[in-house]
Amino acid sequence: MREVVAGRLVLVDAVVPGRVVVADGRIAAIEPDDAVDGPFVAPGFIDVHVHGWGGHDATGDADALSGMARALLRHGVTSFLPTAPTLAADELPRFADRVRSWMPVAPADGAEPLGFNLEGPFIAPARKGAHDPALLRTPADLDPAIIDRVLDGLRIMTIAPELPGSLALIARLAGLGIAPSIGHSQATLEEARAGFAAGGRTTTHLFNAMSGADHRAPGLAVAALADDNAYAELIADGFHVHPALWPIITRTKPPDRLVLVSDALPLAGKGDGFTRVGGLDVEVRGGRATLRGTETLAGSTIALDSAVRNLVREGIALPRAVAAAASNPAELLGAQDRGRIEVGRVAHLVLLDEDLRVRRVLRGDVWVKPA
Repeated sequence: MREVVAGRLVLVDAVVPGRVVVADGRIAAIEPDDAVDGPFVAPGFIDVHVHGWGGHDATGDADALSGMARALLRHGVTSFLPTAPTLAADELPRFADRVRSWMPVAPADGAEPLGFNLEGPFIAPARKGAHDPALLRTPADLDPAIIDRVLDGLRIMTIAPELPGSLALIARLAGLGIAPSIGHSQATLEEARAGFAAGGRTTTHLFNAMSGADHRAPGLAVAALADDNAYAELIADGFHVHPALWPIITRTKPPDRLVLVSDALPLAGKGDGFTRVGGLDVEVRGGRATLRGTETLAGSTIALDSAVRNLVREGIALPRAVAAAASNPAELLGAQDRGRIEVGRVAHLVLLDEDLRVRRVLRGDVWVKPA
């Protein structure tokens, strides 16, 4: 198949009118042309931290994973990592097996799975957030054979660096090309820096469920912001991190190190109601998800198209916002075949209107309309 997609091309550092020539599912040519008008054409978004969407749970069966993938694609997410919350130790390999078995038959009209993400169980009890405390473990007290069984397909894993055995596990995962994510942590500044030095590549939902920016006792949030090599996730829903902090984050982190994530719940896109995540009851009211009966945030109800719109609404340039949803997560995962509008990369494209709402999405040679 060969076709031409015309509009305002959102490149890594500029918006350029022109055309993208697509052939056999890849970008064959880019033709700048000042006379071209039309929708914004952005690279497909990549959500590396998402627990579900549209009523479908990432820890469910193949049908649930397919439903989740289809729902995400209609919001411009062309690639993703199904993400598990903290699970019982014996359930971790079963989750990994389900995702691995499903990936070869994942639907062409859904977001493409690139592996999976484990947000637990190696998180600090004091910063557990919406994770079941009964299931938490340290790397030192979990049977190493369980870790061995989840390595194939594992792309990101959250680890609190202050826990016994964490630094050795961080170093091992990093050596295997897996991205350790420092998060759900009560780490001191020194402990957080040790986690990044051991091989920590990224930071699980910056500012949330972590030691912060106390002026006399800085913790993980400061270590993540001050380390130019560390990626940092941001949930840009307006609940997890106040929008007044977003420009501070973008001024602090290098342009290629901010990663937008949804941290979306299975109930995302379904309105208010109740659900269960990791065995815990969650309530959604007015788009805000909390553990039932508490004020503890329990994930979001947005997709990355909303996150991009929200950043731009707060004055962050469109190319910077799109890079945080596309090229930066691609680089984090080492997925050099996607994330940018460049010749040779896969033709994963999102057409956005003037209000940055999704009009159409191209995944290779499949077009889909928005939700």
